[in-house]
Amino acid sequence: MEVAAVVPAAGSGERLGAGRPKALVEVAGVAMVTRAVDGLLGSGVVDEVIVVAPPEHLEEMAKAVPTAGRVVPGGHDRVASVALGLAEVPGADVVLVHDAARCLCPAGVVSAVVAAVRAGHAAVVPAIPVADTVRRAVDGGRVELVDRTGLLAVQTPQGFDVDVLRRAHAAAGDHRATDDAGLVEAIGGEVVTVPGDPRAFKITTPLDLAMAEALVRAL
Repeated sequence: MEVAAVVPAAGSGERLGAGRPKALVEVAGVAMVTRAVDGLLGSGVVDEVIVVAPPEHLEEMAKAVPTAGRVVPGGHDRVASVALGLAEVPGADVVLVHDAARCLCPAGVVSAVVAAVRAGHAAVVPAIPVADTVRRAVDGGRVELVDRTGLLAVQTPQGFDVDVLRRAHAAAGDHRATDDAGLVEAIGGEVVTVPGDPRAFKITTPLDLAMAEALVRAL
C-alpha cells in the first residue's frame, strides 16, 4: 500500500510574532516544515510528502522542504488546502494529514497510525489523555468542573483510508471541522485512536517554541 502525507503549512505564525508562515519558523536552526517532512519520511512508512503552502510563499517553502517532498499552492483555508493536497496523490491507498507545527512527532507515532489504517481502520488519530483539570465557562463568569475521564488531546499525523477521506472532503461543503477526523465523523465514519506522544505537541506560542528548542537540545 502506498502511503502519502499531506502537510498543510499555511498558518500565519501571528501568535509567534514571526511575520511569516509558521512552518518557516526555525526550531534550533531548522524550519518546522523541514523537521516535519524529515520526520515523516524518516519513519520509514511514508512514500511521499506533499506540503500545501500559501501561494505567495511557494518559493520560500520549496527551499525549506527536503527534495523528497513536493510543494503545491494551498487554498483559502485548511480544508481546501488538504483537498488540494489529496489531488496530488492519486496513487495513494493511505493518506496522513500532519501539522507542520507538530514537527517533533516521533517516528513511532507515524508508524502506529499507518499500521492501524492498514489493519482496516478508516480513520486513525494519535491521542494522549488530558492531564490538566478542565473547567467550562458558564453564565455570569462562573465555571464548572468537567469530568476529564476519557478526555483525550488529539494530535497528528491523522491517518485515513484514502477513499474515505476523499468522500469526507467531497461532502464537507461549508462544514469546517477543526481536523480531518471531524470531516470523517460528519459522514458517519468511525475514528479510532493510537497512543500519541507528548513530543508531538503543537508549536503555537513563543513558549511552545522555547520548549521545542530545549527538547531538541536535550535529545
